[in-house]
Amino acid sequence: MSLSPQEIARLPHVEGVLNYLAPMAEKPYNLAYDPAPGTPRSNGRPEAHTVAIHDMRPVATRLDFDHQGIGFVEAPTAQRDFYDDDELRRVYYPECIELVLAATGGIRGQVFDHTIRRRVWGGEDRKPGTPRQPVTRVHNDYTVKSGPQRVRDLMGEEAEELLQRRFQIVNVWRPIRGPLRDAPLALGDASSVPFADFVASDLVYRDRKGETYNLRYNPAHRWFYAPEMRQDEAILIKSYDSAGNGVARFAPHSSFEDPTAPADILPRESIEVRMLVFHPG
Repeated sequence: MSLSPQEIARLPHVEGVLNYLAPMAEKPYNLAYDPAPGTPRSNGRPEAHTVAIHDMRPVATRLDFDHQGIGFVEAPTAQRDFYDDDELRRVYYPECIELVLAATGGIRGQVFDHTIRRRVWGGEDRKPGTPRQPVTRVHNDYTVKSGPQRVRDLMGEEAEELLQRRFQIVNVWRPIRGPLRDAPLALGDASSVPFADFVASDLVYRDRKGETYNLRYNPAHRWFYAPEMRQDEAILIKSYDSAGNGVARFAPHSSFEDPTAPADILPRESIEVRMLVFHPG
């Protein structure tokens, strides 16, 4: 049984500030590299809104990945060093595949990258010499255009055949150490976000161009988070779903500052693993 808006409204919550995209006429872009002096990294302007972000723990078992587009699971891991790429590929990637196939009903999963974010106070994301920072704008990693393109980029001669069946792109997000209080993740209930609120935005690399979604503000959006996440817990985020039959296709998300967090919190360290998930048909 899916969650009603009334049930969600009764959950414990915090008031958090989320950065939406301010209205603009041209297509937004973000540069994924350090530009030349005087060149803006983005042409978009953030529009901050204070929203209720609800505790998902009391309803974790009732979250429906095909309705809300998000999941929260206990997920113990044998991974010991999250900064060891060889161990990640040997130990953690297979764990993520098993976890996501069980949650989605997929029959084949393929991890294609991971990102570790380590908060540096005052650090700027994608700045040379600075670790990847928490993303402070509401976004979704893939679009109706870039989702299928990811399959073509990764799956070679199999791609066109695989694109004939249902596929998803899923993000497995986990704190490297906890309990996490700094820059937790706010997760949009996909069923509360009309497609018209997504704004396609270019993500420009030096040698290629991708596409992501920013989000226009709408007071109807509903938001969740998991307070004080532990290392043995994980969030699943649906970044893309090719199904067009009314299921959740995109789940927007963003870091935010928890106003109830103490001043002496440990800086956030987290890992996100992205994978393709293919279904029988």
